[in-house]
Amino acid sequence: MTKDPNWEADRRHWMHPWTHFDSFAEGGSLMLARARGSRLWDADDNSYFDAVGGLWCTNIGLGREEMAETIAEQVRQLAYANPFVDMANAPAAQLAQKLAELAPGDLNRVFFSCGGSTAIDTAFRLVHFYQNCRGKRAKKHILARRGGYHGSTYAAMSITGKSGDRVPEFDYIDGTIHHLSCPNTYRAPQGMDEQQFRDFLVAEFEQKVVELGADNIAAFFAEPILGSGGVIVPPAGYNRRVWELCRAYDILFVADEVVTAFGRVGHWFASEDLFDIQPDIITCAKGLTSGYQPLGATIFSDRIYDVIADDSERYFASGFTYSGHPVACAAALKNIEIIEREALLHRVIDVGAYFEQQLQTLRELPLVGDVRGKRFMMCVENVADKRTRALLPDELNIGKWISDRAESLGLIVRPIVHLNVMSPPLTMSRGEVDFVVQTLGEAIQMAHRDLVAAGHLPGRVAVSA
Repeated sequence: MTKDPNWEADRRHWMHPWTHFDSFAEGGSLMLARARGSRLWDADDNSYFDAVGGLWCTNIGLGREEMAETIAEQVRQLAYANPFVDMANAPAAQLAQKLAELAPGDLNRVFFSCGGSTAIDTAFRLVHFYQNCRGKRAKKHILARRGGYHGSTYAAMSITGKSGDRVPEFDYIDGTIHHLSCPNTYRAPQGMDEQQFRDFLVAEFEQKVVELGADNIAAFFAEPILGSGGVIVPPAGYNRRVWELCRAYDILFVADEVVTAFGRVGHWFASEDLFDIQPDIITCAKGLTSGYQPLGATIFSDRIYDVIADDSERYFASGFTYSGHPVACAAALKNIEIIEREALLHRVIDVGAYFEQQLQTLRELPLVGDVRGKRFMMCVENVADKRTRALLPDELNIGKWISDRAESLGLIVRPIVHLNVMSPPLTMSRGEVDFVVQTLGEAIQMAHRDLVAAGHLPGRVAVSA
């Protein structure tokens, strides 16, 4: 247990997001004290390589002096500005212009919020506002996917299809939000190859449209690559074909790029550059400021804006006290400048290919069923049986067994039940890739030995023939 007196204050008073009450009451938290680049130090001065990148977000790394100076200078000059109606500030205006330049196609309008959940919540409201403005008031239904994660507001969690996050003690929007199959090829129906699975998913999508009626469907919400649901890269061609169906049936395509944007997979935005789709709306956050300030953005098309703005008596009655916060927007502008100046997108493409290649070597280890992802967005799925792909019991929480052992070796990876997820800063080097892969491999082997010793696994795990 740490000697830090704040450990007990945290345990007694701070209710964390996703608190697991029993384990938190018993073990408390890892108290972090400082950071530099990809390195974290806890309150007892133990050092860790942060392969999680905070929470998918510390893209440029932590402890940047020029970022601290930018934030401090903006605080001195204009720490806050009312964003409502007809009051503005320079950092917000400049950032909106920059995002319009970076976003694909005619996505030239930006609504700022405080993070990814509020960006999705804004998109949800904007979708209905737009459909109502064009006289399509029956278009209320939303399509999403099982395994997708879109945030924790009432609307965002209702759109989320990740079963582990939809706990029964909360309520959700029922009746107008529909979840389709998760595009996880590793878990495709038996006998289907990737192409057959893609065709199955596309047919399912169109069948749901026909069932509900296209005139009743407002939008489809989708992460180009599913994040917290398991770092799932959909089958080749799937995103494009579903987008084409959305165009054909007059359904808005909302790309949730809260994780994938700002370099995570080597591009400012993944939708067009990786998947050849032109969304109607893109939501982003996280890497927008690299975690230095809370900020989200809902970027939408001129086509949508022209419809909602065509009535002189109409106003968009939605927003937040901290929309377009000048300090957060100044941080985002500096963050984008650093990514551009240091060519971090190119670095992710280069080092990311090496990261993917090296992680594949873990397939030889016990427990490892699948290794998947794209560049600096990767995941290991752990199983009880490699041949059948059978999972260990949820309550065993194998991902945590592994992450705890990795932590003891100086590596932070994120446990999500059966998974260990990695989203390191974009500055990660090849040498650091080697450390991550070697250390994670050692942690997996340690966890396997301990599981066997505890009687949770037989002495020898089944492996593929």
